[in-house]
Amino acid sequence: MSNSRTKKMFAGAIGNVLEWYDFAVFGFLAPFMSSQFFPSSDATSGLIKTFGVFAAGYLARPIGGMFFGQMGDRLGRKRALQLSVAAMAIPTSLMTILPTHDQVGLLAPILLVLLRLAQGLSVGGEFIGSCTYLVEVAETDRRASSGSWTMFGAVAGILLGSATATLIHMLLTTEQITDWGWRLPFLGGLLIGIVGWRMRRGLEETSDFVAMQSSGKIESRPVIQAVKEMPFRVLQVAGISLSLGVGIYSLFVWMPTYLTHFVKPPIPHALLINSLTMLLMLILMPFFGRLADRIGYKSVLSFGSLALVLTAYPLFRWIDGGTIMATIVSMSAFAVFVGALQATLAVAMAELFPPRLRFSGMALGYNLTLAIFGGTAPLINTWLIAQSGDLTSPAWYIIVIAGVSLLFTLGIRTSAGESETST
Repeated sequence: MSNSRTKKMFAGAIGNVLEWYDFAVFGFLAPFMSSQFFPSSDATSGLIKTFGVFAAGYLARPIGGMFFGQMGDRLGRKRALQLSVAAMAIPTSLMTILPTHDQVGLLAPILLVLLRLAQGLSVGGEFIGSCTYLVEVAETDRRASSGSWTMFGAVAGILLGSATATLIHMLLTTEQITDWGWRLPFLGGLLIGIVGWRMRRGLEETSDFVAMQSSGKIESRPVIQAVKEMPFRVLQVAGISLSLGVGIYSLFVWMPTYLTHFVKPPIPHALLINSLTMLLMLILMPFFGRLADRIGYKSVLSFGSLALVLTAYPLFRWIDGGTIMATIVSMSAFAVFVGALQATLAVAMAELFPPRLRFSGMALGYNLTLAIFGGTAPLINTWLIAQSGDLTSPAWYIIVIAGVSLLFTLGIRTSAGESETST
C-alpha cells in the first residue's frame, strides 16, 4: 500500500476511533457515573437511567445523518468528514467538566443528555462519511478491504476505551473513580479530535464525487431523493446493520457491566478480557475484508449473523457459569462473528447506492438502526434481566435481531445487473 493510500486509510478511519472511544468509555463507566447523575437507592434503576442517556445520543443520529448526508452528497465527502470529527471532539471534551447532581441538582442530568445529543448529531455523519470515502478511494477489487478500515478504526476506538477504563480501574479505587476518575478518559477525546482534524485537512476528494461534479449529477436534495427513488435500499441498509448495531454494543460495550454486575460470582478482570478479545477482532478484520473481496461480502456478512443466531444462547449460558475460561472462549467466539460483520458492512451498504445518493441513503438506513436498536442495546439488555431475572435473556434478543439481519442480507442482489449501485 502506497504512503498516499495509507494516509487516506488512516485519515478516513480516525474519526471512528474518536466516535467509538467516547461511546465505549461511557458504556464502561456507566456504573460509576450513574450515582453521580441519578442518585438512587436502587443501583439497577440508576444504571438503567444512565444507559438511557447513552441511548439518547443515538436518537440524534438520524438527524445528524440527514444533515451530513446532504453535505456529503452535495459539497463533498472531504468537507463532511472534516466537520464531523471537530463536532464530535467538543462535547466529548466538555464531559470532563460536567457538574454532578450533588452540585447542580436536576440540571446535571439535563446537561449530560444535551452533550450526548450533540455527540449523536456529529457521529450521525462520521461513520457513514468514513464508509463512503474509504470505499470510493479503493480499487475495484479491494473495496471490502478498504471499507473494513472504517470498522478497524471503530474497534480500535472501543479497544482504546476499554484499555483506558482498565487502566483507570488499576490505578484508582472504586471511590476515586466514582468521585472524579470517570472524567479522565474523556480527555482523550480532545487529543483524538485534534489529530483527526489535522489529518483530514490534507485529504483529497474521491474520484466518484469529482466525477459527479464534472458531469453535473449533484443532487440538490439527496436525502429526499434517496427515500423517493430507493426506499427499499434504505430499509436494506437498516436491516443488514442490525446484527452489528446490537452485537457490538451488547457483546463488547455492555458486556463488562454484565460480567461484573450480573454474573455471580463476578468475573474477575472483565475489562481486560474484553480488551483482549477485541484485539483478536481487530486482528481478524483485515482477513475478513480480504476474504470478502475474494468470495463476496454477502457470504461473509451472512456468516456473521448466522453464527450469532446459532451460538448466542449457549455461549451466554456458558458465561453464566462464572468461570474465566468460559468467558474468554465465549468472548473470543463472539469476536470472530462480530469481526466478520465489522469487516464487510461498509462495502455492503455502499454498493446498494449510486454515488449521487450514497452518503444520504447509507446515513438514513444505518443511523435509523443504530438509534432504535444499537444505542438502546445496553438499556434493553439491562431491562430484560431486571424484568425476567434470567441472565440469558439478552441472548434471545441478540438471536432475534441477528435472524432478521440475516434475512435482509440474503435478500441483497449482487449480480452484474446492479452495476449502477457500484459505480
